[in-house]
Amino acid sequence: MWLTRCDTQHQFNARESDWGFTSFMPLGELYDPCRGYLVNDTLVVEAEVVVRKIVDYWAYDSKKETGYVGLKNQGATCYMNSLLQTLYHIPYFRKAVYHMPTTENDMPSGSIPLALQSLFYKLQYSDSSVATKELTKSFGWDTYDSFMQHDVQELNRVLCEKLEDKMKGTVVEGTIQQLFEGHHMNYIECINVDYKSTRKESFYDLQLDVKGCRDVYASFDKYVEVERLEGDNKYQAEQYGLQDAKKGVLFIDFPPVLQIQLKRFEYDFMRDTMVKINDRYEFPLQLDLDRDDGKYLSPEADRSVRSLYTLHRYKFDDERVTKEDMKKALEEQYGGEELPQTNPGFNNTPFKFTKYSNAYMLVYIRESDKDKIICNVDEKDIAEHLRERLKKEQEEKEHKKKEKAEAHLYTIIKVARDDDLAEQIGKDICFDLVDHDKVRSFHIQKQMPFNVFKEEVAREFGIPVQFQRFWLWAKRQNHTYRPNRPLIPLEETQSVGALKEVSNKVHNAELKLFLEVELGLDLRPIAPPYKTKEDILLFFKHYDPEKEELRYVGRLFVKSAGKPIEILSRLNKMAGYAPHEEINLYEEIKFEPSVMCEPIDKKITFHASQLEDGDIVCFQKSLPVESTNQYRYPDVPSFLEYVHNRQVVHFRFLEKPKEDDFCLEMSRLYTYDDVVERVAQQLGLDDPTKIRLTSHNCYSQQPKPQPIKYRGVDHLSDMLFHYNQTSDILYFEVLDIPLPELQGLKTLKVAFHHATKDEVVIHTIRLPKQSTVGDVINDLKTKVELSHPDAELRLLEVFYNKIYKIFPPNEKIDNINDQYWTLRAEEIPEEEKNLGPNDRLIHVYHFTKETAQNQMQILNFGEPFFLVIHEGETLAEIKVRIQRKLQVPDEEFAKWKFAFLSLGRPEYLQDSDIVSSRFQRRDVYGAWEQYLGLEHSDNIPKRACSINQNRHTFEKPVKIYN
Repeated sequence: MWLTRCDTQHQFNARESDWGFTSFMPLGELYDPCRGYLVNDTLVVEAEVVVRKIVDYWAYDSKKETGYVGLKNQGATCYMNSLLQTLYHIPYFRKAVYHMPTTENDMPSGSIPLALQSLFYKLQYSDSSVATKELTKSFGWDTYDSFMQHDVQELNRVLCEKLEDKMKGTVVEGTIQQLFEGHHMNYIECINVDYKSTRKESFYDLQLDVKGCRDVYASFDKYVEVERLEGDNKYQAEQYGLQDAKKGVLFIDFPPVLQIQLKRFEYDFMRDTMVKINDRYEFPLQLDLDRDDGKYLSPEADRSVRSLYTLHRYKFDDERVTKEDMKKALEEQYGGEELPQTNPGFNNTPFKFTKYSNAYMLVYIRESDKDKIICNVDEKDIAEHLRERLKKEQEEKEHKKKEKAEAHLYTIIKVARDDDLAEQIGKDICFDLVDHDKVRSFHIQKQMPFNVFKEEVAREFGIPVQFQRFWLWAKRQNHTYRPNRPLIPLEETQSVGALKEVSNKVHNAELKLFLEVELGLDLRPIAPPYKTKEDILLFFKHYDPEKEELRYVGRLFVKSAGKPIEILSRLNKMAGYAPHEEINLYEEIKFEPSVMCEPIDKKITFHASQLEDGDIVCFQKSLPVESTNQYRYPDVPSFLEYVHNRQVVHFRFLEKPKEDDFCLEMSRLYTYDDVVERVAQQLGLDDPTKIRLTSHNCYSQQPKPQPIKYRGVDHLSDMLFHYNQTSDILYFEVLDIPLPELQGLKTLKVAFHHATKDEVVIHTIRLPKQSTVGDVINDLKTKVELSHPDAELRLLEVFYNKIYKIFPPNEKIDNINDQYWTLRAEEIPEEEKNLGPNDRLIHVYHFTKETAQNQMQILNFGEPFFLVIHEGETLAEIKVRIQRKLQVPDEEFAKWKFAFLSLGRPEYLQDSDIVSSRFQRRDVYGAWEQYLGLEHSDNIPKRACSINQNRHTFEKPVKIYN
């Protein structure tokens, strides 16, 4: 039976109850019968846990114990927190940040300088841990970015570049360079001839090897180690040709603040992943880079500047800051292995366990610059507007904290009035009566008697207590929300906390009320009328079909036995009509999921019409039958149906998918023909069938790959719906032929690569769907310039810089997809037409290597191509042909490496290697997994994460967008 052991340390507490290993063991190893982990299909897992009595973790006061506070972790931002604490503890840097000009109108979430000033101020003066959300928002990061585990060195470089740019033209311009910039000299010196090439480069931090080095000095020795260029690796020395040479690097000067990144991760070719180097690695408190007569320094270095550095140490575990002794500050961060303490009662097998807590970033400050760097920073360095803003923020924070602590003692009462209904209906809302989030709210103690609350309402609205009557709201079964009944006198003597909504059995966090106020003839408040069971409170909305306007006009009490015909004159007065104007009445019943608005018979009783307290009656002038065609929405039901389904659609030209061209208000019930007709009208186009629309993908925020077919959907709502989301964006194209005709054709975009010219021209080929690839090639020949009249063309399928297919001429084009794959046409070289029996046609791709998510990735780029190789041909011979084909200058080509790649793993080749022996002959030249790789730098901007890349194997680079 096999045994695997992993050790970790964690202090469990109320807020950190989950802890474990991100990669304990690969499942493949677990299930491997040769390993013996599974016995009778059973896996035994043992956990040793020590229970200690400790001081309450959350009662610990970092500020009180150490004078410092920590930073809150947003998810995977511990790498960022360590960097920010490091920068904060460089006082000269902190002072420079404080002196960056900001204004009181700036917002921290949109200004990196202000967000960093705010963060540093809080670290300096706050009593508790500080959040970093404002800073990451100023970076332009979303929640996903904050949960991505990035590289601290990459973030450091990007942040310093941003700050350096923001400091330009200010009093602190050049601070980043002054603090962190050093210089080294790369040199290549020939051994047998008098030739030396040097290049001065700047650095803001140094990456030092850990593997194979016992301490920092050993890493510096390795950094300046001389490499000999000889044999197949000779140096091309201009007029001297290939020469034996020495290659290395020496330092010209070191910066006042030396940042060292330790390479704790290394690529493991056997496991095809990045592994952490936990080897013991020591670093001194004082670092002397002048040692051994300045062996790290170039001849040009200024020897008068003493390169003696002191390590500054603090321990910040996100929110928690602790004092540490020298052993923990140094010894425990060296890494390596040690024997665990023995615990009685456990099987104390003498395992050595690896210390996973080890340093990966060191910051040294030069002794001669210490007084300048470790300077005094206090409030006078902070702009007045910033101090005031942050003090105000702190006061608000304390106020909210107090409110939160006392929240159980209070309730929110939202009071809606006639004024709110009149203000909102027809503007903000059309259905129901009011948006409660926009009415006056009161923060009231639950123990306050309701009668006392009425006094506060009197002060707020100027309505005497005796003239106030409050109604409780109720949510009905049809999901409408209406006033249900007035409070009775007994309820008004109770405490506020004792009241609850009619439809809810539990006490709400907030209470919604309608304040009924009756006005006399002089428009002054009077006592509300006595309400019996026969009295019904109705609310009235008036609709004007000419203006397409719905507005609230008031409320009335009616008798349940009464009839609508009895109140028509009062309604006419509300609307400003003549007393005997003929009007139609409708009841607004519900609007979700569909509108229900039914006519009211004016001659039957309100009771017979099933009207009750809180119901809404809409009315309008009666229209002659012949005049109804004059209006888009002649009656209340049609208008409410329109409002319920209206949709403002943002139309974008398909070729410019990020920019709105125009917006149209439409109904979600519009047919396909209605939509394209409106778009054609907007564009001044006579034929709507020449409009082609494409829906929006709500997840990728891009157009969908396939356009909408002619009459392929029933309604606008179908065009806008994407899975469980509804978009408000459509993309359009103006075609040169009607869409029904175009749909009978196949349109392909083909990139033609000229045999002798660098240009690539995209051609649109449009042929009947039953056509073949041969037809495409024949059509293309009429549009392109060939190197000679008898040149033959072929069509390739290219995807992410790899060739996946050569299309046979007889293949039908109907199933060819040019949305995801690139179609490339090119002339067939003469040498490929006459392949010998032992010749090979191989794929040749450009590539570079990148490390992401602790794994080495091969990234292809550039234009892939085919190459004929002959039996017995060496790499040196093939390189000559490749250089001639690609026309690469000698100096650049000398830097290229060549590798045989199979299943993504490179095997680097020497000039003497026989290349054909690596490749097997294939009768079908399709999606090969083997190719000849040309490794060199990719000067083309990187693509973003693409549709075919798994997000779990792709790490987004650190970006600061603002």
